Amino acid sequence: MFRDPPRALVRLSIFGGLSIILILITWKGSASLSYSWTPPISEFELKNISQKAKEYAENPVQAPYKSTFWEVGQRSRDLSQWLSKSDKVDSTSKVGRQLRDVTEITAQHLFPFLRNPPRNPGSKTPLSDLRHSFDRGSRGIVIPVGGGEQSVRFAGHLIVSLRKVLGCRLPIQIVYAGDDDLPKKDRDRIAELDGASDLEFLDILAIFDDTTLKLKDGGWAIKAFALLGSHFEEVILLDADAVFIQQPERLFAQKAYIEKGAFLFHDRLLWQHAFKERHEWWKDQIKEPSAEMNKSLVWTEDYAEECDSGVVVLNKARVSTLVGLLHVAWQNTYDVREEVTYRQGHGDKESWWLGLELGGSSYEFESHYGSMIGWGEGTGGNVTKVCSFVIAHTDEKGKLLWYNGSLLKNKRVDPDGYEVPEYWMMDGKWHKGRTKDDMSCMTDTEVLELTAEEKRVLRESIKIAKEVDIALKGTA
Repeated sequence: MFRDPPRALVRLSIFGGLSIILILITWKGSASLSYSWTPPISEFELKNISQKAKEYAENPVQAPYKSTFWEVGQRSRDLSQWLSKSDKVDSTSKVGRQLRDVTEITAQHLFPFLRNPPRNPGSKTPLSDLRHSFDRGSRGIVIPVGGGEQSVRFAGHLIVSLRKVLGCRLPIQIVYAGDDDLPKKDRDRIAELDGASDLEFLDILAIFDDTTLKLKDGGWAIKAFALLGSHFEEVILLDADAVFIQQPERLFAQKAYIEKGAFLFHDRLLWQHAFKERHEWWKDQIKEPSAEMNKSLVWTEDYAEECDSGVVVLNKARVSTLVGLLHVAWQNTYDVREEVTYRQGHGDKESWWLGLELGGSSYEFESHYGSMIGWGEGTGGNVTKVCSFVIAHTDEKGKLLWYNGSLLKNKRVDPDGYEVPEYWMMDGKWHKGRTKDDMSCMTDTEVLELTAEEKRVLRESIKIAKEVDIALKGTA
């Protein structure tokens, strides 16, 4: 064994060298140690960042807000870059601490709703605290519920349908704005429904100081904060009246979401050239449109509304996506929404893409504008028009995925009028109902019949919804 010491030493040296290389490769690939492979930013770069942050602090964004959306976006982009750098620097080092302090101060000046979090009012690092509250790698569904019995009822329909008809296994978080919004009795009524498993409740007022938000009576405004404040890292945000035809888990598998980290759905193509002032404002604030913006028919052909925010899918683990979400949330703070957001659009809808766009976040819409699902009209058995009160949406393969507006045929007129849709259309011409009590229709494209499986899902969802109605009435 020891007859040839030089050869043994050579072999030992080679083995040792390879071992060291493998250790280094493994170490470099470790997410927890990734900062060690990124050299700290230079003192010069940190000085420039600190100077810019000081300028922002000395010149805060103030009312009137209509002309400030672009500026908030530019500052958001800087914040996103600084956060990304901070994540790659040893947080215990002097430079790491200084950079973290700069990002925290900038974030709180830009987004005051981060200050004084009820869980830790004295915290100097509320953004960092919020990020650490996200369960790494977690995925879940968030449904804002509150404001009355209809919201409780539709949430019950949605939750039980997801569990018992579609077999959805994602955890669900119900978010509300204080006991007046969703009293404990109503929370218990939802939790006790047959099928309402893996369900939790979150009072958003325990996460964010309501001083600048006024979410108790804010309606749609709670949605952005529900998504932001949830402990899920990857979130599917749902309106309570959403109806799913496929499992919501499919949303996380869409290429658009995987690649961009933010997946949105289009509204109907309506009212071309009808909102001149709105479009002029968008053009003024979106000075450098992204590639996604340039694909928009609302942007390029002057249609009225871009987004159906009944479903929003975001990955908060991505820094740029998170900062874009902060911009969305800012648009839904009380003063901003009252002055601008809810005047330039219908509720929160347009704030989603606008915040991501201005904040420099990557995002993508479904490939088709809002589709129609409903009931056919025509002559001689030849269906040429499909009408209803809802908007349908498809997956990346062009298959029906979900629609808004509840399982009721017309939730405004008949609270007991359940009916399974028969037909749907995509990429046709929309004809808006004269009033909210009149159906809208689509024409000028192929009429498609729902498959047997799609009808089964909706038929069983309606059956379960009726059972939920009985259960809720028994506990009212």
